[in-house]
Amino acid sequence: MSPKYTHAIVARISDALLENGEFDVQLAKQQHEQYCTLLRTIGLDVIELPPDDQLPEGVFVENSAVICNGVALIGRSENAKRRREAESMAIILKKELDIPVIEIEDPHAQLDGGDVLFTGREFFIGISGYTNEEGARAVAMAYPEYPVTPIRVNGAKRLKYYVTMAGPDVLCVSSSPTCQEIVKRMEREASFTYQKLTLPEESAANMLYINGTIVHRSPTEIPEAYKTLKEKIDIPTRNINISEFSQYSSGLTSSCLLLRRWKSIRSL
Repeated sequence: MSPKYTHAIVARISDALLENGEFDVQLAKQQHEQYCTLLRTIGLDVIELPPDDQLPEGVFVENSAVICNGVALIGRSENAKRRREAESMAIILKKELDIPVIEIEDPHAQLDGGDVLFTGREFFIGISGYTNEEGARAVAMAYPEYPVTPIRVNGAKRLKYYVTMAGPDVLCVSSSPTCQEIVKRMEREASFTYQKLTLPEESAANMLYINGTIVHRSPTEIPEAYKTLKEKIDIPTRNINISEFSQYSSGLTSSCLLLRRWKSIRSL
C-alpha cells in the first residue's frame, strides 16, 4: 500500500552549491522553481525553505531525514555541513511543523535518506558510502512496525539513484549491471513480492511516485527510457528537466521530503 502525501518540504538553491563544481546556477534555480510548481500541480502543499550559504547542499533535503507514519528519523553524516543540514531540518520539523523527531544516538551510525527506500510495506536500506549497518538498525528501531532490510550498494551513489517506486508494489530500476546486482539482492531478501519497471538509462530509475502520479525526468535527459515509459505506463505521468540542479544528487527524490499531515501546517 503506497503512502498518501499532503506536503513536500523543499529548500531553495544556494549559490554556495558551486563549491561542488561548475554548473549553471541560474538555470538550476529555474529548474528548481519548476520542480516546486510541479509538486504543487500534483496537489501537494509545498513548504519552501530559504537558501542557506552555510549549507551548500541544503537543496537536497532528502538526505537529512526519513519521515514515515508521522514520525521523522533524523539522518546522520560524517560530513560536518551535512550534519548541520540534518540538525537544521530537525528543528524545523519539531518546532515549526510539530512532527515528532527521533535523533540517532549511536555515534557510529551513518544514515542518509537517499539510501532509504520505503515501499509502503517495508524498508530497504542501502549500505553505501553514506549509510552503514548501524544506520539501518536505527531505521528498524524507529519503525518497528515494518521489516527493514540492509542492501549492499556497490556503486558510488545512494540506493535511490538505482531503485525507486513506480507505483504500488512496483520497483523502478535500470538495466545497468550495478542496478541489476542491487535488485537481485533486494528480491532475495524482500518480505514481499514486487513487479519491476526496467528502464535503459541508469539515471531514469530515480523517479517520484506521488498519490497516483509518476514524475520522471524529461525526454531530453532520458530519451530511451521516455519511450519505454510511454509504452508501458498507463497511470498519470509528468516529466521535468532537472539536468543542472541534479548533477550532485540522486535525482528527483533528492530535493523533497514528502509527508502526510492531517492538521494544517502554519507558514514558515
